[in-house]
Amino acid sequence: MARKRVALIAFVFALATAVLVLRVAMMGVFGGSGGLTPAGDALLPDRGMIVDRNGVPLARDFKSYALWFNPKAMEGGDPLTRSPREVAKKLVAIFPDMDEADLEKRLASGKGQYLRRRILPEEANRVFEIGEPALSPPAEPSRYYPEGNLAAHVLGYVGADGKGRVGMEEVFNTSLTDPSTRGTEQVLAIDSRVQAALEDELLRGMGLSQAKGAGGIVLDVDTGEVVALASLPSFDPNHIDEKGMELMFNRVTNQVYELGSTFKPLAVAAAIDAGVVTNLAKTYPAGKPLQVGRFRIRDSHTIGQNINVPEILIHSSNIGTAQIADELGSKRMKATMERLGFNERPYIELPARGFPIWRSGEWPRLTTMTVSYGHGIAVTPLHLASAYAAMVNGGVWRPATLKKLAPNEVPEGRRVFKESTSARMRQLLRLIVTDGTGRKADAPGFRLGGKTGSAEKPGEGGYRRTSLVTTFASAFPMDNPRYVVITMYDEPKGTAATSYQRTAAWNAAAAVGRIVPRIGPMLGVYPDENREIDLSDVRPLIEKGGAH
Repeated sequence: MARKRVALIAFVFALATAVLVLRVAMMGVFGGSGGLTPAGDALLPDRGMIVDRNGVPLARDFKSYALWFNPKAMEGGDPLTRSPREVAKKLVAIFPDMDEADLEKRLASGKGQYLRRRILPEEANRVFEIGEPALSPPAEPSRYYPEGNLAAHVLGYVGADGKGRVGMEEVFNTSLTDPSTRGTEQVLAIDSRVQAALEDELLRGMGLSQAKGAGGIVLDVDTGEVVALASLPSFDPNHIDEKGMELMFNRVTNQVYELGSTFKPLAVAAAIDAGVVTNLAKTYPAGKPLQVGRFRIRDSHTIGQNINVPEILIHSSNIGTAQIADELGSKRMKATMERLGFNERPYIELPARGFPIWRSGEWPRLTTMTVSYGHGIAVTPLHLASAYAAMVNGGVWRPATLKKLAPNEVPEGRRVFKESTSARMRQLLRLIVTDGTGRKADAPGFRLGGKTGSAEKPGEGGYRRTSLVTTFASAFPMDNPRYVVITMYDEPKGTAATSYQRTAAWNAAAAVGRIVPRIGPMLGVYPDENREIDLSDVRPLIEKGGAH
């Protein structure tokens, strides 16, 4: 009998061993199921992490305590052993920013509810010491943004229901919560260092000019990757309240503006590309307003009787640009704007994307002329950034993206301008900064080029002369463009800090002049004052002066 038992036990062990070996062999041949075991699933965060392009955490999960009122904790009696007033007073001693009267009212209601989200372990211990069974601080998953309000409009936030809202939290919601993918970090194109510098300088400019808002973007001209994107005022995704909800509107991707003179280089580029402008020395009359039907197109000041193409740009002449657009014609002007994506929502992953104010059908002559200097069409600053990237990178438009791209993921894009046109525009944009309205953006050694734009905001009964949107659209370095930088201010004022001027030359351009020296080295672009883009064939045109 003993021998039979030993034999039976040996057989059972042998059979079990055989089953395990067979299982391992099958997994090796056919692969595992790919699913997570309960133990493996427990090791994953409830929601995946979002990091910047360098792996810096921007959004992550951690366990935190909350203050929950559970009136059913005491069966067959009152929810509290003390009066609601006494308990509220003790809670305010722990959380001084809470409203005692409101707490008393909520405790007296007898309704189960959160009294406070996210409390510290030491605060949870003090709640326990109160000795009220109905006050329980449960540990629960919580979304945490280590950098506070940095890139808040890019990230968005997570609602009480555990779902992403507004930004990339909403875009990535499925992959961040799916057990099969939430262990993999979602990598953004954003560089948190560049983002911090952009927000800091935009905020500084808001203070100097007393603007009510600001926006900015740094875009890789060859890939479309958004390295930084800021809309101010901002909000803290760690603490969403009513005020924070009001600040979530994204000025860069969702608000459309008439962006004024920043459109002039695009119109000139379209004319050069079409062969309408073949000689930059050609002059246009600008000594008096341009009459178009019953409308007059004016300049802010008299530039000269006759001005050539570089002078039109460096002095920002509406009259000169309108004549170039008139020669180009409505059909070709509209086609260029369509290839730049100005007739549709901006390309980016964010849910909030504004639709342009765009005139459909055939454009009248006046529309073509006013669009050339940034009126009669309204787009987002992101639209403008992508257009400037195409203008300086050799002529190829690519969609903007907030996802970090591998080299083989960069889209081919679509050609808008010839390479020769792009090369010419790099010269002209540089000239605007060295000799024109963009002088305050000139960061030594970075060969920056760009264009100012100061547009009156539309209102009831026409344009409001006292309310401007100021923009500076730029790229650097102009001998080999790498990044576009756009800054924008909403209703800046003339202050002592801006020499009582409120145009883009004094605020938006000045901000770029501070931003580029800060972010250039972070992005591998270092100042070199011994290098410069070749301007030998265009500088004589402004030194001799076509204006006379």
